[in-house]
Amino acid sequence: MPLSSHQMQEAAALLPGLLAHEQELQFLRFTNDDALTLGTRLVTLAKQRTPYKGITVAITRSGQLLFHHAMQGTTVDNENWIRRKTNTTVRLQHSSYYIGRLLATKDQAEMEQSYRVSSADYACHGGAFPLIIKDVGCVGAIVASGLKQDEDHALVVQAIREMIADQSK
Repeated sequence: MPLSSHQMQEAAALLPGLLAHEQELQFLRFTNDDALTLGTRLVTLAKQRTPYKGITVAITRSGQLLFHHAMQGTTVDNENWIRRKTNTTVRLQHSSYYIGRLLATKDQAEMEQSYRVSSADYACHGGAFPLIIKDVGCVGAIVASGLKQDEDHALVVQAIREMIADQSK
């Protein structure tokens, strides 16, 4: 179903803020132990925010899975969402939510038309955020699946923001 012009305008209004997150939320370093700390923080935040929802969390760097946790109530579907969102973020080096909102401004709901990739392997729904190292770039993805796309995105952003603040102390 085509999006209304109002829905396309709402999507466009989100884009600058989503790009600002990517500029702001860059790590100076990111070790395997940092992945454990961040992943645990994500799981803790998810349990605090939505204690009755099943959420899966994954963190990858350079193609290596550094952290993964599937909360009670998740299914293999969450794993597939994690994989597809990760593919989108690593390939396009933007959050999957940004890509989805960008496509919405063009009245597109899937990536096939603009990016020539299969929706079986890529998803433009919120929840994957680029793992960005300052002065290096995107080296992986930090992903949540199980909530509404804007909530998945907000959960990941909050956890990254808190972790970077802790690293700065």
